[in-house]
Order: sequence, then structure tokens, then C-alpha cells
Amino acid sequence: MADQSFVPADFDVPTELITPRFRLEPLGPEHNAPDYAAWTGSIDHIRATPGFQGSWPPVDGMSLEANLGDLRRHADDFAGRRGFTYTVIESGSDEVIGCVYIYPARRDARITDVRSWVRGDRAELDIVLYDAVSSWLTTHWPFDSIDYASRPRSRS
Repeated sequence: MADQSFVPADFDVPTELITPRFRLEPLGPEHNAPDYAAWTGSIDHIRATPGFQGSWPPVDGMSLEANLGDLRRHADDFAGRRGFTYTVIESGSDEVIGCVYIYPARRDARITDVRSWVRGDRAELDIVLYDAVSSWLTTHWPFDSIDYASRPRSRS
């Protein structure tokens, strides 16, 4: 399964999502330093984010070189159409503020597993990102079944 395409061969994979507050672009090695700074400064926040109660990010972090290896793997997955990882870049500042992962679920490849996080100092954008990505997935992607951990809504 690892060598099979995650999406149909004739599907044109989106290379961006643009909103007033942020944009998504494919994550690659060129994002290493800002991506590393974004997640290493928000480990506790990310681990508390729905969908990230597992082993990532590592509590003790990892080296910048190991992060680069992860980014290369994500870029290779994107190029091979096996999974799609996007960096979240804040409008105006061009700072990396998060990440979105779109992969086949490990237990059932017919289900699309989606996870996203934002930096702790941009926590107010978590639901905004979740809503934008959820809409984008239903309108621009060919997935039938999506598992994207919902976000709690505050009561007004």
C-alpha cells in the first residue's frame, strides 16, 4: 500500500488554500527552520490538540536535522501522492503557525485521516483552521470518508 497513490491518478492535488488569516502550501525542506520553531515552541499545546494524543510531537523534541528528515519524507509522500502535508503560514507576517496532515488511515486506507495543529500563541486559529480545512476537503478533494478530530466549540 505504501507505494500506491492515495488519490486517483487524474485528480489535480491542490497546492494551496488561501483564507484571510492564513494560507496552506505543501510542506517541504525549505520550511525546516520555521516549522521547527513553530512546533518546538508549542509541544504541550499540540499534544493537547484533538488528534495528537499519541507520540508526536516528542516531549523532548528532536534535532533540527531530524526535523529536516521528517519534512523530506512528507515532501516525498506528497510527490508520490501517498499523503499530503501542508504548512500553515499566517497572512501578513508569513510566519509558519501550524501544519495540516492528510493521509490514509492506518487501520483502513478507505478512510482519510486528517490532523492539524497551530502554535500555542495562535490557539484562537485552531477552530478557524479546522473549519477551513473541513470545507476544503469536502469541496476540493475526492474523499468519501474523513476522520478529522472535531474541535470543541465555546458556548456563547
